[in-house]
Amino acid sequence: MLFNSPEFILGFLPASLAGFFLLGRAVGRDWAMRWLLAAGLFFYGWWNVRFVLLLVGSIVANYWCGQCILRLARVGDQRAARRWLIFGVCLNLGLLGWFKYAGFVFHTVAAATGLHAPELDLFLPLAISFFTFQQIMFLIESYRIERGDVGLLHYANFVAFFPHLIAGPIVRPREIMPQLLAADVATPRMENLAEGLMIFLLGLANKLVLADTFASFADVGFAAAGQGAPLSFVEAWYAAASYALQIYFDFSGYSDMAIGLARMLNVRFPLNFASPYQATNIREFWQRWHITLSGFLRDHVYIPLGGNRTGEARRHVNLMATMLLGGLWHGAAWNFVLWGGLHGLFLIIHSGFRRTRIPVPAIAGQMLTMLAVIVAWVPFRASGLDATFAMLRGMAGCNGFALPQMIVHALPPLAAIATPVPLLRFLGDVRTLSFPEVSACLLLGWTIVLAMPTVHELSERARGWALTAGFAFTVQALFFAPHVTPFLYFQF
Repeated sequence: MLFNSPEFILGFLPASLAGFFLLGRAVGRDWAMRWLLAAGLFFYGWWNVRFVLLLVGSIVANYWCGQCILRLARVGDQRAARRWLIFGVCLNLGLLGWFKYAGFVFHTVAAATGLHAPELDLFLPLAISFFTFQQIMFLIESYRIERGDVGLLHYANFVAFFPHLIAGPIVRPREIMPQLLAADVATPRMENLAEGLMIFLLGLANKLVLADTFASFADVGFAAAGQGAPLSFVEAWYAAASYALQIYFDFSGYSDMAIGLARMLNVRFPLNFASPYQATNIREFWQRWHITLSGFLRDHVYIPLGGNRTGEARRHVNLMATMLLGGLWHGAAWNFVLWGGLHGLFLIIHSGFRRTRIPVPAIAGQMLTMLAVIVAWVPFRASGLDATFAMLRGMAGCNGFALPQMIVHALPPLAAIATPVPLLRFLGDVRTLSFPEVSACLLLGWTIVLAMPTVHELSERARGWALTAGFAFTVQALFFAPHVTPFLYFQF
């Protein structure tokens, strides 16, 4: 069941909200929380009911471990608390490693040694990357005594809370669990319901109207690169630029929908995107992009490694290690490692450049940052390293610069730099009007991300205009699309 499916919007969501608030009014908060937990487990089991047992087992084991850690930390037995913490973290990472990385490791070792890799035939449990990180934070907060007492019911609701269960945001237990424990959490508040619904619908429009449109452009180019086709300069750059917009509108749309759903249930999630493509340097980009993941990597990987406290050279090692792990978290493949490595390299270069104190105009910094980010998105989206290099060769102009004949005929000076062709084979749906259509859509998309505020920065009136502008397209995509397109981060 997807947030952008009719089943969710017309069936699951109204039933979940109605049951939660009706039970809260009739028999009290605890029964409302039991209903909310049942809704979360039903939502998770919609894809594969077998993994509900895995989720429940993980919740129970982590709660028990966290309670042991908290009890020991409170009486001052830090050594025993640390042993339990290490055990709990290793248990979580071991579970994640088995399902997500065992096949990758076996095939990598086999390729390096010439041995035969066993076929494990493992199925990646949905959302395991997200609920693993959130439960690790619970264990760490228990060790640091940064949380209060909480029962299993409320902890289970924190992990299985359907607005963030599948793809985040990666929320901190100490921020969310107190809200779930609030005495009036199951009391409907019209202002939260109205604001949450508005944010949800705007996020839905981002996904259905914008992200899925740019996906149709990006998929053509990247599929061609995956088959080894020689993409021209324009085809390669249009595909890469389209994917940069697709992943932003897709994941920021999902995050806004999650924030809106939580708000309807009287829970406030942190902001996860803050106009990242408006950043003027790569460090600022990571302060604006997937903010909750960036915060997790900073607090639980970069700082424990030493952060910037151990000299410049070690700081660069810590940056690179953090970004490589961040890349590997997204997927068990070398192209994700390359993506993380590129961002690690960009951060190291930025760190070194800052020490020179050479002033850089904001517009130049923004353009350079966007160039680096778009190039790095190539291995993130490509089906493998071969497809990555095929796309990058096209972006470098190694396969020539071609434009449709009608464009060259309309603007004769372009003949000096461009080869006229009847059609660009790997652009859009390969029609005569594909080039101007994709160009216009890209212009609109990049104008939105570079010049406009986020949904959360818009005034109530501006939100109303934005919702009205995209409403008809949203309804059409929701009810009349040939299939429901999953969110990109569901695969991570």
